[in-house]
Amino acid sequence: MKKIWVVLALLLAAAPALAGDLRPFVRGSWQELRQAHAGRAMVVHLWGLTCAPCIAELPEWGKLARERRDLDLVLVAADQRGGDAGPIGAALRKAGLENSESWGFADRFAARLRFEIDPRWQGEMPRTLLIAADGEVTSISGVADLEAVRAWLDAQKKKLASRE
Repeated sequence: MKKIWVVLALLLAAAPALAGDLRPFVRGSWQELRQAHAGRAMVVHLWGLTCAPCIAELPEWGKLARERRDLDLVLVAADQRGGDAGPIGAALRKAGLENSESWGFADRFAARLRFEIDPRWQGEMPRTLLIAADGEVTSISGVADLEAVRAWLDAQKKKLASRE
């Protein structure tokens, strides 16, 4: 009986780490992600635990996600620690992003994954991709101007309303 309680205690302690469900980003994940979000505007934010500007910027993305319910945000931890669910989950929780769709690079050959996302991307982070409902991609290298992201979201909303 004591073993059952120990197992239950361990499962409960692990629950916060499981809440965000970090998905492994492997070959083909980019296509899967794009198909899952096809036909609607989304923001893909590529960041990493080893990127100081990324960590500093995450809470701002958390504020934007709480402010804008129309934000379809996908986070991809794209550094060498991308598959390290514990620290990634902790960083996302601290930023208020624990409920966001989150992926982590899970292939030692990160260049191949970067190439699938954007053949011109050399790995600089943070990097944000604004993907319109029609598939048009706008790339932002470095810390994103979230006012520009808000304006882009507003423009996407107007485009959608004009089609209806």
